[in-house]
Formats: sequence, structure tokens, C-alpha cells
Amino acid sequence: MHIRGDHVELVVGGRLDVRSAADARTALHAAVDDGVGDLVLDLSELDSWDATGLGVIMGAHRRAGRCGRRLVLRGVPPQMQRLLVATRLHRILAIEGGLAAESLPHV
Repeated sequence: MHIRGDHVELVVGGRLDVRSAADARTALHAAVDDGVGDLVLDLSELDSWDATGLGVIMGAHRRAGRCGRRLVLRGVPPQMQRLLVATRLHRILAIEGGLAAESLPHV
């Protein structure tokens, strides 16, 4: 897993899972604490995440809210979009441009 960027935009790549969660949490919390306004989290280079990785993102979302900021997801890969829909987290998290139509359940 790698994270690069600053307190305005971070790019997350590789695997966000139980092995990388502590490092990711530290980087995200530092970015939230050091900035103002929206914090964009670009996930376009992310290969996969597990429940722990998703928990890190939700923790950063909550921390941003407490700091008067908003965490905005950008470039969410399709398979991760489907997970956000399945868990209904797409209703809680800010996702730039919304989700692709194919990731939404057909009614």
C-alpha cells in the first residue's frame, strides 16, 4: 500500500487491508488534522480493500466530520463501488461524481 499527497488530496494505491491499516490510519488522520475544507481521497490506484481498510476510511470520514471537514472519495474502482452500495455506505460517504450506474442494484 502507498499513500502520497498532502492535507488536501491523497492518492491511495495497492492493498488497503489489515496489514496496511495502521499506516493508512496514521497518514489519513494526519492529513485530516493538518488541513481545512474537503480532503479528497483518490482511490483510482487502489487494487483492493478488506473490511479493515473500509473501517480505516470510515474512521477518517468520522474524524473529518469532527474537524469540520469532509472526506471525498474520487476514482473509486467498480468492484469497490459495488461494496459501498451493498453496505449502503454510498449513502454516507461523499463520492465525487456519484457512483457508476452499473454498480447500483437494479430494481
